[in-house]
Order: sequence, then structure tokens, then C-alpha cells
Amino acid sequence: MAEHICGNGSIHEDIVAKVAAELPDESVLSEAADLLKIFGDSTRIRIISALCRSELCVCDIARLLGMTQSAISHQLRVLKQARLVSSRREGKTIFYSLCDDHVQTIYSYALEHVME
Repeated sequence: MAEHICGNGSIHEDIVAKVAAELPDESVLSEAADLLKIFGDSTRIRIISALCRSELCVCDIARLLGMTQSAISHQLRVLKQARLVSSRREGKTIFYSLCDDHVQTIYSYALEHVME
């Protein structure tokens, strides 16, 4: 593999060393990549968008998104396993909400970025 050389022909060793020292561990970067993959599905983003506004049950989300409860349940399971969504039971109904403000922040920044 050929090495790309900068305009003056030398690698900026000081910058490379500084950045290398500040990079997170590979395992942390891998977890971050996995998290972003979860956000890479339009149905899951639509669910997150709805949950940014209110706590909802599966039937409410299905109605909002025009999808089956089964499809929504599957996506909620993925979101729950990724610790993005939590649930609470009230009688026979399970309500879903975002786990914390980080989820809404990631969603908001993504939306802001694409609307620039």
C-alpha cells in the first residue's frame, strides 16, 4: 500500500502523535459505530422522533407511523437492547420513552445537520 505524502513530502509527526494519544480505544470506537448503526434505520429514527415528543405505547407508535404493532415491537426491542429506549408497565399497557437526554441530543444534532 502506497503512503500518501503531504505537499512538502513529510508527515506531521507532532500532530499525528498528539491525535494518536487522544483517540479513544478501538473498543469504544466500535461501540460508537454500533450505536450509530442503530440510528441508521429510518423506522427507528421515526420512533425516536415520536418518543422525543411523548411517552407512547406500541399501538400509539404503530398508528403514528402507519405500521403494524409487530414491526414496531421489533424495532423497539432493538432500541431497548441498545439502551436508547426504556419501558414501564401501567396495567396491561407498556409505555416506551427515551432512556436519557443523550438520545434526544443525538437525534436533534442529526436533524439540525441535515436541515442546514
